[in-house]
Amino acid sequence: MRVSIIGVGKIGYAILKGVKSLNVEIIGTGRSEETLDKIKKEGVEATRDNEYAIKKSDIIILAVKPQHFHSILDKVSKTAWEGKKVVSVMAGIRISTLTRLTNAKVYRAMPNINAVIGKATTALAEERDEEVERIFRTIGNVYWIPEELFDAWTAIIGSGPAFVAEIIDAFALGAVACGMPRELAYQAILDMVEGTVYTLRKDKTHPVLLRDQVTTPAGTTIRGLMVMESEGIKSAIIKTIEAAYQRSMVIGKEIDKMY
Repeated sequence: MRVSIIGVGKIGYAILKGVKSLNVEIIGTGRSEETLDKIKKEGVEATRDNEYAIKKSDIIILAVKPQHFHSILDKVSKTAWEGKKVVSVMAGIRISTLTRLTNAKVYRAMPNINAVIGKATTALAEERDEEVERIFRTIGNVYWIPEELFDAWTAIIGSGPAFVAEIIDAFALGAVACGMPRELAYQAILDMVEGTVYTLRKDKTHPVLLRDQVTTPAGTTIRGLMVMESEGIKSAIIKTIEAAYQRSMVIGKEIDKMY
């Protein structure tokens, strides 16, 4: 099997490094000398010629920005795509649109930034395929979902690391407000978050049950929870996700109209 990664940027590079573990032939494409050199240093064939990479491969991963896809379409003949599996990591462009433009068997993928350390959470749509799944399992966990959930996935899982990072920073600032050195607080907070996630996953318990285990009568936790309730923290997070979801839908519609 030969895999080509069209557009080896941040996510494309993470996929490339993951795919190397499968012991398959890989071609990576890029526009700049810096990108091509980066690909070559991984022991992978590098080229600017997208049509060559597509023709030579069985599976094509489109990892370019969606607004740059038209430049690939302009330079790649429609026959080059025929009989290929195409996996789009481009936000917003629907499977039906890509199928019309390429005549290939098309899948969509939405990993998140954690792909750079092999801890991505990736959505795949829509018809299950073992080869496609095997590729994305090299960078983390994989979930097959209906395509209509991709905007929600983008808001929750794609944007999620930024929202979680913001919450962690708020914890660190709270620690500083209480007189704790920031670096000490930051490292301890990361440990606490990691341990909490591990406990929830291991015990398969609902977050509310874990919350109740920590909350004692007239204790510190209930006082903090009262403030969270009065400040509408949960509501703010729900609205944050809804806003990201709505924006994802708008972007998707705008991009889909381009093609």
